[in-house]
Amino acid sequence: MSHLTNKQDTRFSENSDLHNLATELLAKADIRINGSRPWDIQLKSPGVIDRALSEGNLGLGEAYMDGHWDAEELDEFFSRLLRAHLDAEIRPSRLILHALRAKLANLQSFKRAWQVGETHYDLGNDFYAAMLDRRMTYTCGYWRNATTLDEAQEAKLDLICRKLELKPGMRILDIGCGWGSFMAYAAEHYGVECVGITISQEQTDYGKQLMKQGLPVEFRLQDYREVSESFDAIVSIGMFEHVGRRNHREYMEVAHRCLKDGGMFLLHTIGKNVRESTPDPWIDKYIFPNGDLPSIGQIGDAAGGLFVTEDLHNFGADYDKTLMAWYANFEKAWPQFYDRFGERFYRMWRYYLLSCAAAFRARDIQLWQWVLSKQGILGGYQRLSE
Repeated sequence: MSHLTNKQDTRFSENSDLHNLATELLAKADIRINGSRPWDIQLKSPGVIDRALSEGNLGLGEAYMDGHWDAEELDEFFSRLLRAHLDAEIRPSRLILHALRAKLANLQSFKRAWQVGETHYDLGNDFYAAMLDRRMTYTCGYWRNATTLDEAQEAKLDLICRKLELKPGMRILDIGCGWGSFMAYAAEHYGVECVGITISQEQTDYGKQLMKQGLPVEFRLQDYREVSESFDAIVSIGMFEHVGRRNHREYMEVAHRCLKDGGMFLLHTIGKNVRESTPDPWIDKYIFPNGDLPSIGQIGDAAGGLFVTEDLHNFGADYDKTLMAWYANFEKAWPQFYDRFGERFYRMWRYYLLSCAAAFRARDIQLWQWVLSKQGILGGYQRLSE
C-alpha cells in the first residue's frame, strides 16, 4: 500500500482530534497510521479509531473482522502495543458493565460452563487436526530442545509425566482432557490408566477412537464438579482458564477430594500478571465465552489450606512459538475450510491466534505449571533438571 499523507489519513477517523490522539498514543509503541512498515496499522474505512478508543479491544477486533483495518504483521503490531502498555491508557466507559459482570456474576456456573465447549471446542475435529500437532494438543508446547510443533508438544507431555513421577499401574485424572493427547501419551509411555473429563461433545467422540485402539483411557462428557473418585495423580492442562474466580476454591476442593494422600496434582494454566483485571471483551465474545485468566495470588488463595506448592514453572514465552506454529498450520489448511466458515471467521481466527501470540511475546500473560501436594512431600520435591 502506498504511504498516505497526513491530510489523507484524517478521512479514516471520525475527526482530526481523534486521529491526532491515536497518532500520539501509537507513537509510544513505534506504530504509525498507514505507515510503510509491516507492523503499522492500515486504515481501510472510517470509524476505526473511534471504535478502538470507545470500545477498546472489542471495537478494534470487530473492526478488524469487518475488514476496516489491517496490519501485515498483526502479531508484531500487538506485541508493540502491549509492550508500550497502551491498553492501560484506554479505559472505555462502555465496558464498565462488562467489568462488573465479570467480577460479580458467576459466569462459569455449572449451566454456563458448557458454553465454551459448544462455541469453541466443537468447531470440528477436522479443523483442529489441521491446525494442531499430530496428537491434537491444544495447549502450550515446550520448546527448550524442540524444533517442530510435534517435538514441542511431546516434550511438554513428557515433562508433565516426569514432574508427576508417573509409574505403571497408577490411575490418573485429567481435568479438561481435550482430545486426550496427555492420556494417550502417558498410557503409551508410562503404563498408567487415565480418566479424562471434557465439556466438548466433539472431543468425547474423538476420544472413543483412542479407546478403540485398546489404550486404557476413558473419556467422560462431564463437569469437573461431578467427579468424586480417588486417583493416584491429577493433571489439568489448559482448563483452569475456564473455571472463573468465583469457582477457584471449589475447583481446588474437587482436586483435593479426588487426590490420594501422597499423590501430586499438576496444574498447567495461562495466567495474568495482576489480580484485579477484567477478561478481554473480544476474546470473551468471540473465542472463549466466560473465560477468566487467574493470577498467581488467586491460585494461591484457592489452594491455601488444601495444597502445598512444591514447584512453580513459568515458560510463557514458549506459547508465542506455539501459537505462531498453529497460525502457520491454519493458514496452510484454510482453503479447505473457507466454504464452511467464511471470510469473517478467517479474520476472527487470525486476530485470535496472532494477538494471543503477541500477548505472550510481550510477557503480558504467562504460562505456569504448578506442582501441588496435599501435605507436602517429605524431604522436599526434587525439581527436574529439564
